[in-house]
Amino acid sequence: MPIFRYYFKSNLLMRILTALILGAVLGLIFKDHPKVLAVLAPLGELFVRLLKMIVVPVIASTLIVGASSITPTQLGRIGIKTLIYYTITSMFAIMIGLGVGKIIQPGLGLKIASDAAAAGKTAETPTVIQILLDIVPTNPIGAISGGQVLPMIFFCLAFGIALSFGRDSQDEQIKHGSDTVYAFVDGVSQAMFKIVGWVMQYAPIGVFALIFGVFAQNGATAFGALASVTTSVYVGLVLQVVLVYCVICALFKLSPLVFLKKVRPAMITAFVTRSSGATLPVSIQTAQNMGVPKPVYSFALPVGSTMNMDGTTVYLGVCAIFIANAVGVPLDGSQMITITLIAVLGAIGTAGVPGAGAIMLLMVLESVGLPVEAGSAVAIAYGMILGIDALLDMGRTSMNVVGDVAGTAIVAKQEGTLDEQAWRN
Repeated sequence: MPIFRYYFKSNLLMRILTALILGAVLGLIFKDHPKVLAVLAPLGELFVRLLKMIVVPVIASTLIVGASSITPTQLGRIGIKTLIYYTITSMFAIMIGLGVGKIIQPGLGLKIASDAAAAGKTAETPTVIQILLDIVPTNPIGAISGGQVLPMIFFCLAFGIALSFGRDSQDEQIKHGSDTVYAFVDGVSQAMFKIVGWVMQYAPIGVFALIFGVFAQNGATAFGALASVTTSVYVGLVLQVVLVYCVICALFKLSPLVFLKKVRPAMITAFVTRSSGATLPVSIQTAQNMGVPKPVYSFALPVGSTMNMDGTTVYLGVCAIFIANAVGVPLDGSQMITITLIAVLGAIGTAGVPGAGAIMLLMVLESVGLPVEAGSAVAIAYGMILGIDALLDMGRTSMNVVGDVAGTAIVAKQEGTLDEQAWRN
């Protein structure tokens, strides 16, 4: 049918934005028509169920593939310094995201109430020591099947690293077996990305139904909430550039202004494509223009496009606070520590493809006692985020790439191999 051909060939971003606008407008028009809301609610619930179906296999498979893609022989001086840099900047990114969220308080006053929200308020908060101990699973298969985030991340990282050593082994039997397992997990990962693509084709319908419910229940108040979370994310991204990347450049005696000028092509490309992987050729050209030698950027940039997700970690911090405020369950200190650990460790499993951060947000919410269950207040608030996720995704992907390029320059400078003449042009 022509209408279906048009639907699938049209731009997904425009379809989601159109669904967001239509859902908001029609939600205001049918504010006092509960029967209409009852008809549309199952469409939103279906979308939530589809998302929950894919989140664990996507994160588990991409974590294992990401960790096992870095061979032990690559982890020399350059590899270790690169990974240390990415870890440190990710820590700053999540702290900035949580800090901006706590100051601006997006979603406060939205008052999306439900039984799930009330249950969250009475949940027992674990201590910091218990959070750290719980990272190590006693039953890794049970942790994965049960969606226990930190134990799953820990086990998948350990499994991926062990697989990496097996693939690099001189013993042909071990190497063959490890390569076979890697190929299988990579195949699972690729299949899951295909399923993600199918689910995202349904996203406009699901977003329409969820946003319709938000505006039918909250009226025009929801506009302010969406504006506040968008503002918070972009404020956090700007602060990450100014307070982290520019300061680090200055500490290593590299001009922050020259850095911002030279990184602009990669930044703009990532903003438009919403994909760190697709921006990789431009990132490589940018690193070359900064005087970074091939041995550094050939390792740091591909690894960064998979593991370094500073923009995504800022987004996770802000959006977690938004959703917690929206459902009336403010986050405490231990929950913020949990978010920090998940954001830093889970960045390895956040694929450099459009919309991957929204899947990671599901895991973060699950870990702090705010599961996205069909029909719950958390699902409604998550639907609001998903409605504007394309706009947020452009900013966070752009920041991911800026962080990758900054890392290559800093590591090259520290190694003494950076052509500093390129920074004088």
